[in-house]
Amino acid sequence: MSRKYARLCGARPTVCLPILSLSLRSKRKSRRRSGSVEATTDHNSTKFLKNISSRGDDDLGSTAEDVKNGNKIMVVVDSSLEAKGALEWALSHTVQPQDTIVLLHVAKPSKQEGADSNGSTNLRDFELLRSMKNVCQRKRPGVEVEVALLEGKEKGPIIVEEAKRQRVSLLVLGQKRKRSTWWQLIKRWTRSRSSGEVFVEYCIQNSACMTIAVRRKSKKLGGYLITTKLHKNFWLLA
Repeated sequence: MSRKYARLCGARPTVCLPILSLSLRSKRKSRRRSGSVEATTDHNSTKFLKNISSRGDDDLGSTAEDVKNGNKIMVVVDSSLEAKGALEWALSHTVQPQDTIVLLHVAKPSKQEGADSNGSTNLRDFELLRSMKNVCQRKRPGVEVEVALLEGKEKGPIIVEEAKRQRVSLLVLGQKRKRSTWWQLIKRWTRSRSSGEVFVEYCIQNSACMTIAVRRKSKKLGGYLITTKLHKNFWLLA
């Protein structure tokens, strides 16, 4: 698997990540978390975020130095609406002025048929990253933005390894809209799942850092559906 990078800065220590005046505690080591979250019928988002915060490592309290250095937040991007929605959520709910955003795109392996084909594919990938970077700079001016372009067939392991290599505090992915009951029954009967569902679930279960899959609830109802290792499609009204 070949790797291509834009400028990538050195790793920073993993620290607390403030979200809506609360904090998400990230992990230096992957540890099994226990306990359950109490979800009220009105989907209280504050209680949800407090429960996430309370399950961080006890020895990872934020310090003035941590806050000054900021966090590194990785967002997996592609041309899908789900990825764009995840980036919008990260920009509005997690990113602070002192943080660094890493936009990661995993492209399919280049065909070995000719240089022209390979070059055009790379150009499209870099254009995508440039466009997403412009979105970040427009919505959160002053925040440092880095981009990374990787190639490979297995997106899940590639993303998990890159997040670990860069020691990010938070990994954000877009998750696809839930299919109809009939479609789910067909998928269950054939025991098949889409590649998008597979790599998102892989990242949630195997990443060493806090990993969140997010998608919009609906235009009518508003809010986002949040999935983590402990929470499945929690309705976040924010």
